[in-house]
Amino acid sequence: MRFSRQRNGVGCGDQSNAGDRFVLGQIVQVLRGTCAGEYAIIIRKDNSRTLWLVNKDRFTIDHPKQKNVKHVQPTNWIAEDILEILQKNGRLTDAMLRYALNQYLLQRKGE
Repeated sequence: MRFSRQRNGVGCGDQSNAGDRFVLGQIVQVLRGTCAGEYAIIIRKDNSRTLWLVNKDRFTIDHPKQKNVKHVQPTNWIAEDILEILQKNGRLTDAMLRYALNQYLLQRKGE
């Protein structure tokens, strides 16, 4: 699994349009709700305030969680393989997303 850090300008700065801080394939930490403290991947953005998230356990590709951008914290990491698939055809599997999250958590634990 390939990860990249966000480029300058993305994910920081102007708070007037908070949705611009988030990109598809980005790993975020949930701050509010029943999944608080867990990590998830962004698979869709509806507008500047709404994200659709998938995590390892509860929220799958078929039933992603809709979250307000105020309730998640962006990380600086983007799952490049997931981003490429989302940009090409959007056909992801739950196994791909679980693998990406597990790899991110292993990397984070090693730091």
